[in-house]
Amino acid sequence: MYRIRLFAIRHSRAFEWIYQRVEQVMVALDPVFGKIGYDRIERPVAFTERCIKTVLFDCKMCGQCVLSSTGMSCPMNCPKQLRNGPCGGVRPGGYCEVKPEMKCVWALAWDGASRMKNGAQIETVLPPVERNLEGSSSWLRVSREKAARLREAKEKGRAAVAEAFADARAKEPASAPLAEEPARACGGNK
Repeated sequence: MYRIRLFAIRHSRAFEWIYQRVEQVMVALDPVFGKIGYDRIERPVAFTERCIKTVLFDCKMCGQCVLSSTGMSCPMNCPKQLRNGPCGGVRPGGYCEVKPEMKCVWALAWDGASRMKNGAQIETVLPPVERNLEGSSSWLRVSREKAARLREAKEKGRAAVAEAFADARAKEPASAPLAEEPARACGGNK
């Protein structure tokens, strides 16, 4: 498992690309998931996610995956489960103070992030782990949130166009003046 985890970190750029494509597919499937019901789809998606991520990243299924911002190195693999950087006990060569045979998860994270296109995200301070999300699918949760933001932005865009159209008509009428409405159209009987 540890060797595969190191492989994933060494090839973090490729895994970043794969992660982005999986996210795009999940966001595109949002309408389907909505019709089926997110509660119904949670277990099979979480099972699939667990199978894939456990093999590749030694995932602990915290429900708040940050692999894409930590160089494909899962901070939950840290014996102390530190989520925002290494502890003060990192040994020479980047080895863990608790498990001396293991490289520090955060030393590996910096290495993996340096290879990624968006590797600078590692400097973002992460919120503490919400233990109530353990075992749930972070792929499903993140894609659902992203799809909701996209829908919201689309609706805002439509509202802005509708509001702008009314303002534009009042300020700048068409090049030809609008013809007066016939009285019959306005409710008159002339």
